[in-house]
Amino acid sequence: MSKYWMYYVIGAKNTILLAILAVVLGVLIGMLLALCRVGKNRALKFLATAYVEFIRGTPLLVQLFIIYYGLQAIGIRFPDSPLISKILGINFADFMAGVITMGINSGAYVCEIFRSGIQSIDKGQTEASRSLGMSYAKTLAHIIIPQAIRNVLPALGNEFVVVIKESSIVSIIGIADLMYKANTIRGNTFQPFEPLLVAAFAYFLLTFPLSKLLARIERRMRSHD
Repeated sequence: MSKYWMYYVIGAKNTILLAILAVVLGVLIGMLLALCRVGKNRALKFLATAYVEFIRGTPLLVQLFIIYYGLQAIGIRFPDSPLISKILGINFADFMAGVITMGINSGAYVCEIFRSGIQSIDKGQTEASRSLGMSYAKTLAHIIIPQAIRNVLPALGNEFVVVIKESSIVSIIGIADLMYKANTIRGNTFQPFEPLLVAAFAYFLLTFPLSKLLARIERRMRSHD
């Protein structure tokens, strides 16, 4: 097993990159959906609610296949860069399908995180800002959202941890993440069990320090309050 350690390093690198891009996309989608859900436009509220309920009510594996094959069916193909493929050791088009799927899935959960954060702000602040002549958009931008982001930072960090763990499913479409590399080693060594133990330990090394960091940040925020 010692000669395959570089496989795990490459897989861990791709897993982290996938998780970061997916969370960024998920935060953008989630923020937009949360604003629609707390807004007064019934049509946007209905669409945002339908999106959240559908994504949360269907398996991630099904969503991955829908995005992966759906993009090909409608003719959307990401240009495969030889340089990026060489650096990352992955097919760029497949990688982007994984990022989009994980981002869309994460966006539904981030939406609920942001919505709870926005609704946790005292309504008196909104009423006070409106009485001072601020528009609804300015109230959100300068008063509500900054406080909501601060309140939901620990939950967003936990979502990042979840995405790291759930990203193992993208190995099914050939993305060379940590799980894909572990399966490659299983095929090369004919050892079905040991490479999975190493992969599990690698995932633990990725998520445990992050969980501890998030807990420390949450304690500091609580003491600041």
